[in-house]
Amino acid sequence: MRPRAVLFDLDGTLVDTAPDLGYAANRVRADAGLAPLPVADYRPVASAGARGLLKVAFGIDPDHADFPARRESFLAHYRTHLARESRPFDGVERALAAFEQRGIAWGVVTNKPQWLTDPLMVALGLAGRSAVTLGAQEGLKPKPAPDALLMACAALGLKAADCVYVGDDRRDIDAARAAGMPVLAAAWGYVGHGEPIERWGADEILPAPADLLKLCA
Repeated sequence: MRPRAVLFDLDGTLVDTAPDLGYAANRVRADAGLAPLPVADYRPVASAGARGLLKVAFGIDPDHADFPARRESFLAHYRTHLARESRPFDGVERALAAFEQRGIAWGVVTNKPQWLTDPLMVALGLAGRSAVTLGAQEGLKPKPAPDALLMACAALGLKAADCVYVGDDRRDIDAARAAGMPVLAAAWGYVGHGEPIERWGADEILPAPADLLKLCA
């Protein structure tokens, strides 16, 4: 059945943000007197946020004494440059336009902080088109908890079973499963770390954004 709404993870699913996330991490390295790393080094962990990027940039985890300060520096650099090179993945715009033409709502549910999600969506011209945009915020459990997905459904006035979620991380699949929502794994995203995508338990693996068009059938 055609879904009534398609919900997307943001980083690595709807938008390729790795260039700007990597740029921010490299700015923190520059502040420490270190040379930049290739964006390709950051791409596999881009969905993991500051935790993953600083692990690559400095080899540190959140329990390291330097992590809090470097996280704040990273977020400050990223906020200033969040739409420098970030763009929807090739084929995403065509899919979104097809959803809109067929009356299928679409939206975003992400663990990216709301205060970063909103300006990025505005900068990319997506904010006014998204039926619901939920980022990380106080009092809302992040994925893999289903809370944000269920909140998005409530905002849309839909049941979870009437929607489909698309994500590029195992926690996206786990969150959708917990919400009772069909879920698709985005193989074009930042899937090159952790458990293989075939083991995530998605209803289907989509190789490219063009495959989203089947949801309009």
